[in-house]
Amino acid sequence: MTVIDEILICANQLANAGKKPTVALIKAKLTQRAPLAMVITTLKNWQHQPEFIAPLITDEQDVNADLSTHNTSELLESLLENGVIKKVIQQSLAIELAELKKELAEMKLLINNLDEQLTKK
Repeated sequence: MTVIDEILICANQLANAGKKPTVALIKAKLTQRAPLAMVITTLKNWQHQPEFIAPLITDEQDVNADLSTHNTSELLESLLENGVIKKVIQQSLAIELAELKKELAEMKLLINNLDEQLTKK
């Protein structure tokens, strides 16, 4: 899990608990060291994703153990039955959707600023 993922997860966990994610609260919850600028930038761009509160693969050790004891088809069947693949896909899509929403908001802001500049002239 990247530091940015951990920052986003912490922010979502705090928001889900009804607390406003702040730089201090995020820094206190992080298990990895992160530069203050990275926390601030990530938190600025963060959008609440209530379902993104854990790493994409939470049972990595179990998956690695399965890899050593099962063949690939048995592992895939196991992952499908346990819903792990579905969760990974859902979380990936949620992340992508949040990024698209952020980009759209930035584009709207740029368009509004451009409109204001043009109407002033």
